[in-house]
Amino acid sequence: MENGKKNWYIVDGWIPARSAVKESGYEGHECLMILNCNEQPAKALVDVYFEDRDPIEGIEFTVPAKRVKAIRLDRPAEFGGVEIGRLRQYSLRVRSDRDVVVQFGRMDVTQPNCAYIGLMGYAE
Repeated sequence: MENGKKNWYIVDGWIPARSAVKESGYEGHECLMILNCNEQPAKALVDVYFEDRDPIEGIEFTVPAKRVKAIRLDRPAEFGGVEIGRLRQYSLRVRSDRDVVVQFGRMDVTQPNCAYIGLMGYAE
């Protein structure tokens, strides 16, 4: 039995500033999490859409069976060499050859109280 969906969408991407307070120990970032609860690895493709430039399509990831893949979107080395840039509006589409579950998180440290949001993508 497969778990999840093959197509997921995250619409509100916006990597916050790195830090408002030096030496806070926290770094503003966003992370894409892909959970594969299945018995076989999942091949996932991530597409990035922007307001003001052409999309970047087909960033490939393998999520091993019964594992989670956490991808920091502010670290090009973790995101297929892609640099989104901070303070830039973008959206994501995740396509997988197996049913997976996708969640998205943002840590915003630009204010006195650290803010973290975690949200589920839209699945179809």
